[in-house]
Amino acid sequence: MEPTQAPYLADSLTGRIGEFIQLRRDLHAHPELAFQEHRTAALVADKLAGWGYEVTTGIGGTGVVGRLRRGRDSGKALGIRADMDALPITEPAGRAWASRTAGVMHACGHDGHTATLLAAARLIAQDVAFDGTLHLIFQPAEEGAAGARRMMDDGLFERFPCDMVYALHNIPGLEAGHFYFRHGSAMASSDHVTIRLRGIGGHAAMPHAATDPVVAAAALVMALQSVVSRNVNPLQTAVVTVGALHAGSANNVIPHEATMELSVRALDPQVRVLLKERIHALAQMQAASFQVTAEVDWREGYPVLVNAAEPTRIASQVARELFGHDRVHLDAPPLTASEDFAFMLEQVPGCYVLVGNGGPGTPGACMVHNPGYDFNDEIIEPASRLWAGLVGGYLKG
Repeated sequence: MEPTQAPYLADSLTGRIGEFIQLRRDLHAHPELAFQEHRTAALVADKLAGWGYEVTTGIGGTGVVGRLRRGRDSGKALGIRADMDALPITEPAGRAWASRTAGVMHACGHDGHTATLLAAARLIAQDVAFDGTLHLIFQPAEEGAAGARRMMDDGLFERFPCDMVYALHNIPGLEAGHFYFRHGSAMASSDHVTIRLRGIGGHAAMPHAATDPVVAAAALVMALQSVVSRNVNPLQTAVVTVGALHAGSANNVIPHEATMELSVRALDPQVRVLLKERIHALAQMQAASFQVTAEVDWREGYPVLVNAAEPTRIASQVARELFGHDRVHLDAPPLTASEDFAFMLEQVPGCYVLVGNGGPGTPGACMVHNPGYDFNDEIIEPASRLWAGLVGGYLKG
């Protein structure tokens, strides 16, 4: 199939894309943390209103929705979401658009996601004919604060009903402007677990008079490695990482407590349940064997992100019509990272699209959450065309 270069998706962007590159760099220079995206939200709302969207602000805190209705009211409604928040990372000097806010940086590309959806918003408003309702969702607080759920708790999909909802994320290390699709489980759940082992402290010279939580913690770290290797089906994916272990402050003191912090991830909801059961059981049994107690604090994070088959098919077909088969990859491997767009997909069917930020050896290959990362401005144009093409395709008259 030859790519379809519809004039409204190609020619209409000529001469305009520089505006959105500058907008992206402005957002990058003024990053805002979760639920503090006041400047970003105001900029988004102002742009959308200027292009004729009905704008609602303050959804879930700093969220913004732009609604555009056209045609004979086919009853169809489509949602597209972009995240807006930055990370508590210090960006080194060097780029003209480097962060001007100390200790805060757009190190995951949400500045680019926002600029891309705004570029699509203008293109759609001015050049795309459709029949139905479009909701553009600008979400706060994706980075660990579950802004998607906050918007949903504020009635997002009751106030702005959608048949399907979409989002995208840039992926460093993959060729710039290539699109990656997967139906089914595409990103892992993520839970934060704290285990506190409590014993009886004492003098290092008399360990027999104490019950040592440090030794118990060391044994538990090793026992936890068996959960994935011996309890999870080898054909399924799970991760149990002990990222922090804290105990004691002196070499001659046996502390009374040791604390462990775990990151627990799964690509299947049932595996997520299994991990919880086994970690609880192992903590209690290992603690008992060392005559200490265990307290497990399980904080559920984001669920498994599941792309629905039909929305994935529709978006991948649009991508192939626009960019050809060579730039569109189906059945992409799942990621063990997590994403709060998964909450939206639990309520409305949809698809989370991945777009390459730059292949190995290019500046775009620097991994996200790294101080050296930067969003690749070259992908704003193709990604915004994908959104415009999706609107023109699904909401066609």
